[in-house]
Amino acid sequence: MVQVAQRARLGQIPVHDVGPDFPLATLKLEEARAHALIDGATRHVPRAALKSLDAVSRRWLEKQDSVHLAEIDAVADRLRRPGAYFLSVNYEWGCTCRIAPAPDHKSARLVRVLDWRTPGLGRYIIAARVAGEAGPFVTFTWPGYTGILQAMAPGRFSAALNQAPMSKPLGRFYLDWAVNRARVWRMPHVTPAHLLREVFETAASFAEAKQLLIERPISTPGIYSIAGTKPGDTVIIERSATEARVHEGANATANQWQAAGWHGHARGKDNAGRSRQMHSVSTDLDADFPWLAPPILNDNTRFVMIADAARGRIVAQGIEARRAATEPLEVVA
Repeated sequence: MVQVAQRARLGQIPVHDVGPDFPLATLKLEEARAHALIDGATRHVPRAALKSLDAVSRRWLEKQDSVHLAEIDAVADRLRRPGAYFLSVNYEWGCTCRIAPAPDHKSARLVRVLDWRTPGLGRYIIAARVAGEAGPFVTFTWPGYTGILQAMAPGRFSAALNQAPMSKPLGRFYLDWAVNRARVWRMPHVTPAHLLREVFETAASFAEAKQLLIERPISTPGIYSIAGTKPGDTVIIERSATEARVHEGANATANQWQAAGWHGHARGKDNAGRSRQMHSVSTDLDADFPWLAPPILNDNTRFVMIADAARGRIVAQGIEARRAATEPLEVVA
């Protein structure tokens, strides 16, 4: 359970009702939060380097004919600072997830813990209630961010994205990172977070969401966790750019492969310990999160969420430095 020191100074997670243009809409509503996040994320990156990363990122989005390019252009124009393009395609986080039935076995639930090195992500997270094409959904996100990392669509499904292990072409982490990044720039496919956004916008059911996440090519390997409305509608989908390994039923995942024969540099801290502990955490919609403890809780933990799409309910909280950074939030969609 996270410590709740100085509770009186904790802020609320803002909840905004927005349309399909939620990245730009939330940026207009919460622009100060966006600047604070970029300040933290780019504190040690020279401005010239950020401009170069933006230029490469935009060329890649243009090359793949990204449907989100005009939207990211608008976000960058609004922010008027380098970093908007790179941060929209950046994919450097760790996470832990569990998908399992609710305690009463009447529905399925997603338990999600997001880890990221950038401080402030827990403090500045927002909830966007989006009026999507296939139905409404709630995504926990940041102003101007164009992908989806975790969300719940009432009556349809809940889902989250974990970073996958990085392949080992040369056997040394930083050399392998450079090789893998070069491969990404050559890929014509959508990012894993943009695919998850498409799923929430267009998939009418758990089965349809599952099929899209299995079949659509992506630019970077990823691990998707999905929980539908029925207690047995739970699946973890491990993805390379063009292949999928599907693990049906109640399960847990961190940032390492479960698929036999798939190898790579595991992301995040203590993947085996986090995954093992997550297998036994409660799926109860308890906003105190009494199970949130090391190793799942660590220095990079920024957010925790439990979602039940059948009931249309979410409990969530922002985390910083192993402590609560926001008041707990309950959303009833």
